[in-house]
Amino acid sequence: MDTSDRARELTYYVAASLDGCIAAPDGDFGAFPQAGDHFDAILAEFADTLPIHAQTALGVAADGSRFDTVLMGWNTYLPALDAGIASPYPHLRQIVATRTERQVDAAIETTADPVATVRALKDSPGGGIWLAGGGALAATLIDEIDRLILKVNPLVFGSGIPLFAGAAYAPRTFELVTSRSFESGVTIAQYVRTTSAA
Repeated sequence: MDTSDRARELTYYVAASLDGCIAAPDGDFGAFPQAGDHFDAILAEFADTLPIHAQTALGVAADGSRFDTVLMGWNTYLPALDAGIASPYPHLRQIVATRTERQVDAAIETTADPVATVRALKDSPGGGIWLAGGGALAATLIDEIDRLILKVNPLVFGSGIPLFAGAAYAPRTFELVTSRSFESGVTIAQYVRTTSAA
């Protein structure tokens, strides 16, 4: 996707359940289908969002066509760190939002002010910015999100981490621009912001 003729966008691209959860209460997302025909679309269009160990296992390579930066919360980054992967997205500029000073790999940047960081990124040259999660960070950045791409999975969690955890009530409007359903039961829906925050 050519981004040279428009401002950088912040895209919240994430898997979700039918009841709007991005993970179980403990942060586990293993209940989401790990196979299915929707993965062909993910590999073809969203390879930039695959961590390096997944790219290696699948024999694919990110080409930087959609995103050049990833922003994630500490709890989103932690599973990779716990698995011994200190730099999960070396093909992207990696920024971790955390209020606590932490020791991280030299390839990882940290920010205690994700809103200011996103605004600075949008004001600088570059490609798309991927908000990888989690829900609390998404709530903090809700008024900076330009595009939502939701991989809606055919299951209900009952409880878990919501798409926007703790966001203050203020309706924001997004327009559906594409929606594709797959035999796996997954739907990939893409929305763009149509109004500013109320």
